[in-house]
Amino acid sequence: MINPLPRRTGKKILISLRSPYYRFTARFCLGLFSIWLLGLAFGDYAVATTGADNPVSSLLSQFKFPRNSLSRVLETVGLFAGGVIFCIFLDRWFSKRSAISDNTPLAQQARKLRQLKIGYPEGMTNLEVLRAQGFLEKRLEPLGLSVTWSSFLSASSLIEALSNGTIDFCGGGGTASVFSQAADHVFVRVAREKYTSPKGQAILVPEDSPIQTLADLKGKKIGFDKGSSSHYILIRALAKVGLDFSDIEPVYLTQPEALPLFRRGEIDAWVIWVPYTVTETRGDYPGRSIADLESIFGDKASLEVPTCYYAVPELVRDYPDLLKVILEEVNEAGAWAKKQELEAALRLSEHHEIEPYILEDLRQHSIERAIIPIDEQSLTALQHQANIFRDLKLIPKRVNVKDGTYSLQTKQNWTY
Repeated sequence: MINPLPRRTGKKILISLRSPYYRFTARFCLGLFSIWLLGLAFGDYAVATTGADNPVSSLLSQFKFPRNSLSRVLETVGLFAGGVIFCIFLDRWFSKRSAISDNTPLAQQARKLRQLKIGYPEGMTNLEVLRAQGFLEKRLEPLGLSVTWSSFLSASSLIEALSNGTIDFCGGGGTASVFSQAADHVFVRVAREKYTSPKGQAILVPEDSPIQTLADLKGKKIGFDKGSSSHYILIRALAKVGLDFSDIEPVYLTQPEALPLFRRGEIDAWVIWVPYTVTETRGDYPGRSIADLESIFGDKASLEVPTCYYAVPELVRDYPDLLKVILEEVNEAGAWAKKQELEAALRLSEHHEIEPYILEDLRQHSIERAIIPIDEQSLTALQHQANIFRDLKLIPKRVNVKDGTYSLQTKQNWTY
């Protein structure tokens, strides 16, 4: 009966029906209905009399038993007892079904883990929406599993937290995983976002800067977070205009550290990501963009600079059903976010001109999956990053990102 309903509505109904109050009410009403039904089957046992002048007397004398009243009373008591027994039977049957449901692999894994710890970086939309909307809590807390959230400055610190057991699951840029793998951190890549915002990362310069093109970055002080996707973007952007990494002066800063220096003009350029970059629906970012993912990578940005999801090996190995639920709800949050972004763009288009291809892209993304499994294409792109970093001696050794210890390539159907 619930199957035809929308997924979220059906889920809410099922969660409500797990409540002891709702179960008791449903069973009690069903028991009363069964008594009434059995009573109809045996016919009427009371005969209505005519009204009396006294309303109280009329009410008390409303029914009177026929001549064989003793047998009728016994039959009524028998029917009542049968109804009670039937209610007990229903309660036992429902309790047994509930116990079966509580012993599913997901329920067992939830009881065993008891607490799920998730980390997220500032500006990662899917996880911020998942946290704000409480999709995961609504699905897991009825199974006895609590969810806690922690914010981190960068994907590198997130993966390090995975490695030392501070968190169980997180999301962040794919580049950080290359540096973390080279540092022998313990983690597993379990999924990636299907689409990367074409303007979600950019190279900014101050509004009054003489820098106009990427070629003008030669010899300049450029701030970025070491080991992040910004690191890789800068390398590829410089190569695009024939510059080497040694042609610039790198200044390694986290985003909160870099922002005041950028505003004071103490660094010449800044390679950053959301929430400091322009997006299709927001333009209040600091400075002026001279390049973004779209201008550097074209339509390959989602592959070249992937956003990934990571888990501790224990979550992958010992809690596969729970991991499946986490990824499903991340996708749910991503789909919700894409719909909101499309609606915001449509509202904005009423007052400002927005390129038709931007609206079309948002429409397409809003009807497709937000995240997909780790695949050969994404690993090949990450391996390319790893090779570049090793050639530049930015990581201490060559790594194999396709190593099953670090990357979960699966055909497991965690999709809907």
